[in-house]
Order: sequence, then structure tokens, then C-alpha cells
Amino acid sequence: MQKVSSMNKTPEILARKTWMATLAKAPAGLLADAWRNSGIVQNHTWLRAPEIGTVMVQGAMGATGSGFNLGEMTVTRCSLQLENGTVGHAYISGRDREKAEIAAMCDALLQTDAASVVRRKILDPMRVAFSEIRTLKAAKAAATKVDFFTLARGED
Repeated sequence: MQKVSSMNKTPEILARKTWMATLAKAPAGLLADAWRNSGIVQNHTWLRAPEIGTVMVQGAMGATGSGFNLGEMTVTRCSLQLENGTVGHAYISGRDREKAEIAAMCDALLQTDAASVVRRKILDPMRVAFSEIRTLKAAKAAATKVDFFTLARGED
């Protein structure tokens, strides 16, 4: 498998990679609430209706180790097309058809003139939620931190 450097990617590809990651990592309930509250309505046709399957996850030891099969992971994927012809895709971990549909819809809309609305009403709240979750986890971890130190012993 050939690795592609992010230096060879255009700004559009990097932006799409970022929003796809945000949508895939978003908590399902939070994403669904943001979608419902956004008021965005868009008709679409399915190119691939949400379907559940598995993918093989590979791991590697260190930065230079050769890859090995770690195990299988459940994913949900779908593809849809908006009335204007824009196509959106989603691959998410787990078995959540609704989350995959919302992620694919957002992917398609982020490629249109509606991108600013989707960013403001869906992506930005997800990023704020991620920040709050990270802060909470850091605070919990800090509460369990133990500082070890060595005292010089005065043995003669």
C-alpha cells in the first residue's frame, strides 16, 4: 500500500478530509440534534443506501514497522446525490445508519453554496463539543496525577 503525503494534496482535499473526520468522530446524538436544529432540508437520491459491514483494521509497530492485521471493525457507509448533482459520502465506525446519512448529507452540502451554513450550524458546534470533551478528560486525568520526587538522604 502506498502512502500519500499530505503535501501533495490540494487545500480542497485537506478541507474535505478535515470535515469528514469531524463528522465521523462526532457523537451520534449530538450530530443528529445539530442536524435537526439546523433547519436544513435537502432532497437527495441514494447512490448507496446506508449499509453495515466490516473492515480490516491494520496496525504497525513504531513508525517504521511493517503492517499487521489487528482485527475487524464494524462500519456503516452510504453515498447520496443532491438534486444539483453533488455527491456526498460517509464511512463511520459502528452501526448507525442515521449518523451515516447525516454525515453524507453534510459532505455533499459542504461542497455547495450551503457550506457556510453547514459549518456554522453543524461543524462548529461539533468542534466546540470536542474541545469541551477534551477539557473534561484532561481535568479528570489531572485529578489522578501523582507527582513522584526523590529526597536526598543524609547518609554519612
